[in-house]
Amino acid sequence: MDIKDMARPLDGAGVSAFLRSLPAEPLLLGLGEARHFVGELGELRNQIFRHLVEHEGYRSFAIESDCLMGLVVDDYVATGAGTLDDVMERGFSHAFGASPANRELVRWMRAYNEERDDKLRFFGFDGPLEYWAASPSQALTSLCALLDGPLPCTGETLDALLGPDERWANEASAMDPSQSIGRSADAQRLRLIADDLVALLDTQAPRLSAEDWERAALYGRTATGLLRYHYWLADASPERWPRLSALRDAMMAANLRAVAECGPALVSSHNLHLQRNKSFMPFGDQVLEWWSAGAITARHLGDRYAFLASAFGVIDDDTPPSDTVEGVLSTLPWDRSLTDARRLAEAVTEPAPRISHDFAYFPLDPAQLDTIDGVVFIKFIKQAVKLG
Repeated sequence: MDIKDMARPLDGAGVSAFLRSLPAEPLLLGLGEARHFVGELGELRNQIFRHLVEHEGYRSFAIESDCLMGLVVDDYVATGAGTLDDVMERGFSHAFGASPANRELVRWMRAYNEERDDKLRFFGFDGPLEYWAASPSQALTSLCALLDGPLPCTGETLDALLGPDERWANEASAMDPSQSIGRSADAQRLRLIADDLVALLDTQAPRLSAEDWERAALYGRTATGLLRYHYWLADASPERWPRLSALRDAMMAANLRAVAECGPALVSSHNLHLQRNKSFMPFGDQVLEWWSAGAITARHLGDRYAFLASAFGVIDDDTPPSDTVEGVLSTLPWDRSLTDARRLAEAVTEPAPRISHDFAYFPLDPAQLDTIDGVVFIKFIKQAVKLG
């Protein structure tokens, strides 16, 4: 079987043809990154999103960035509130605000919305997390502001239990569980209060506008997710990091299900988070294993979730061997291509795994090709951009 028979050049027509080949129209179309901070992939992602908006009715974009910070970007693209410089600084986590492709995306979304009533939406779908975690203060206080009393505690009590944000967002807690306050008496009480607030939100849902309900639900799941994450940051067992990785992706998946309600949406994140199977990642002397956000999301959405993994050919001077999946894809005549991954899995027998010199690049797993809908392949990466 000729590999060209299962691939096409990656342009608007190719994207539309791919969508028509799926068993159902996706509510979420995941476009994975094999490596963060690759300029060529960011530019290609923007082109795909513009095509989806202009020709396929997409109105939402979601990225692997802090879900609460994303509200700043969503307000900007909807209303023009603030300046683009300020939004790029305050609206992204993980250093993604410094990405030229992300800046151009936000600029284009704002320009598009200025001319139309049917607005584009922007979402961050990661938790307020790095390896450590932010304070639950913003989520809890914002949720309280949207609810009618009586609340489970006074504002003064809530402020006293939360204390300064710095005691929560303690970078040292990432590697030292004893530095986390996640199992303190204050944190334990806050978990009960957060649970009561989320229950109260359900009882008051009919009185809230659609916008207030969406934000209140976001604040509720973020508060409970953060407090749960902080609890396990304080755990000293060997299961600490596998549990934290799983909790992060579960938070992502909950946010993605909310994004799906505004779908169809293009979702931009690392392949590890969007794939349908378990994720594995070396971490110190461990190999972490957890179910990805994509796997959890696919369990809920079924065929309404689709996943395009990305892969690269030559990265600087790192050329894939011919017997790897990336080596096979490098024989295609196009610099940018879209390949049917399941047909590729049937055609490429016993491929070797690629070992890349770029430690930040995650090569395709040949054994998982049949869990991917398509592979976005870029033959040449001019420069592996700095890590954030």
